[in-house]
Amino acid sequence: MQLFDTHCHIADPRFDGDREAVIQRFLDANVRRALVVADPREELYDGSEDEGGRLVAVGNQEKVFAVVEAHDFLYGAVGVHPHNASGWNADAEATVRRYLQHPKCRLLGEIGLDYHYDLSPRDVQQDVFDVQLDMAWELGFSVQLHIREAHGDCMDMLRARARSGRMPPGIMHCYTGSWESAKVYLDLGLYISLSGAVTFRNAPKLSEVAQNVPAGRLLIETDCPYMAPVPLRGRRNEPAFIVHTLEKVAALRGAAPEDLAGQLWENSNRALGIGEQGKKAINGHN
Repeated sequence: MQLFDTHCHIADPRFDGDREAVIQRFLDANVRRALVVADPREELYDGSEDEGGRLVAVGNQEKVFAVVEAHDFLYGAVGVHPHNASGWNADAEATVRRYLQHPKCRLLGEIGLDYHYDLSPRDVQQDVFDVQLDMAWELGFSVQLHIREAHGDCMDMLRARARSGRMPPGIMHCYTGSWESAKVYLDLGLYISLSGAVTFRNAPKLSEVAQNVPAGRLLIETDCPYMAPVPLRGRRNEPAFIVHTLEKVAALRGAAPEDLAGQLWENSNRALGIGEQGKKAINGHN
């Protein structure tokens, strides 16, 4: 059995004390590949100071891609998260464009809309989302979409793109919407990726999604260190825990976990453009 964690944050500071042990644990759990996500506006402090003695904030992309470069089985994604949309500027755009050229960068993301916290104004989120979707189309990249409590606006934006012929392929990351919304995203050509949230008792709509997404369009992920699945809810999540999500989704679909894992492995590599079949799927829209 081979598993692919299609969205994780193992470069996060919460893994600084045991990152290599975390990596070894997920390899031991048959997680053979993982995608690590970078955001040039997700600020880290590296200990350096400016002339006034203030700590200098830097984007996390250098750290993310250093981790990716150190392991053959890790891949990267880069984009500005909707929480950080207010930080979008020419420098952020240049950084995203530069890292998209990295040989191990597979996706532009995570990008999208998040109306739960509104950490950036909604109109700013929409503008930055649109700019990054244009960039993905221009450069021939798939996107990884973060949409929370904003499905109406997201669907309106994506449908308009589909009508204009400028809709990039991509993935609905950590999907928590309804099956009715999922059908719209599937019609737009997107994959649906489920996280540990599908194991939660208070997530019946995700059970319906897990049961009904076509086999060839389904992915799973951890989104670690967030969203640890049952029976590990409340702990720092890590890629090894994805086995619990696999088992839950397999049970909901009436499938053997080993059989579902094989399908998910094929889907993940295709969606991320790994291997010849994946490259054709990613680049075919241009």
